Amino acid sequence: MITFSFDLNTVWFVLVGALLTGYAMLDGFDLGVGALHLFVKEDEHRRVLLNAIGPVWDGNEVWLVTGGGALFAAFPVVYASVFSGFYLAFMLLLFALIFRAVSIEFRSKEPWPWWRRLWDTSFSLGSVLSALLIGVALGNIAWGVPLAADGTYLGGFLGLLRPYPILVGVTTVALFVMHGAIYLVMKTEGELQQRVRGWVNRTIILFVICYVATTTATLLFVPHMTQLFLHHPIFLVVPVLNALAIANIPREIHHGREMRAFLSSCASMLALMTLFGLGMYPDLVYSSPTPAHSLTIYNAASSQKTLAIMVYIAAAGVPLVLAYTASIYWIFRGKVKLGPSSY
Repeated sequence: MITFSFDLNTVWFVLVGALLTGYAMLDGFDLGVGALHLFVKEDEHRRVLLNAIGPVWDGNEVWLVTGGGALFAAFPVVYASVFSGFYLAFMLLLFALIFRAVSIEFRSKEPWPWWRRLWDTSFSLGSVLSALLIGVALGNIAWGVPLAADGTYLGGFLGLLRPYPILVGVTTVALFVMHGAIYLVMKTEGELQQRVRGWVNRTIILFVICYVATTTATLLFVPHMTQLFLHHPIFLVVPVLNALAIANIPREIHHGREMRAFLSSCASMLALMTLFGLGMYPDLVYSSPTPAHSLTIYNAASSQKTLAIMVYIAAAGVPLVLAYTASIYWIFRGKVKLGPSSY
């Protein structure tokens, strides 16, 4: 029976999860906008999409860096095992993020049509590949990877490309596309906004189909992810809240309340990450076919003194990240207007 103990290990499990959830909610719409980028053909409209995320995309990635740093400090064995075992996958993710960033900066430097098509394609493919790889990584952690007794990954790159992790990857892409479409409705106006508004319901349907398929596969083939809910049915309130958040999105879009629709999408992502965390606890990386070799919040953690010191560092640092993020979004609030300094 799974029980919770609110010690420093659990505190850092929650904090790392919160930082990665922040990244998913913020950079998720960036990646979703990139995935949708090629669906608009006019050069001006593509510039609007780029400038919708232009002031915030690099700040959003701070959450990934912060989450990775917290993981390294709190659970160094997990950091070492995952980053060495998933080395090629993470290098692909890194290259996808790099080319995506370069595309944003280079795309409008020259007026040549072939030049802009090149970087438009690079931006969109980099966004889709990044979202897919993030989901595949989460899917492998949930499904389980072969670990030695010392936490060393025993598989290869191709071993990560199994049906369930790929399904989670596709679901992640669908989630980010939905999130990005809602964000664009909030940031655009006129004919482009009406076009994007029509995408929202279709992206919701796509995500719901993928989510139902992933949930079904999890119930059938990944039983350890459901144990907590069997022993503590109270946590079933989380998927119910997730369903309500998703159902509220088209309602808010219909009434022209784009901000509320975006917040509902954020609430859905929070619920999904909470479900993932509850299913994994207390494991950080599940070992299959030898569960005894799993890396948990206890056998993969730093010393209690280190975790305690880090609580004070987090108490000082996280509010700064929150303040920076809030100030940027406040400064660049409102609809996108193209100007001489725009991308």
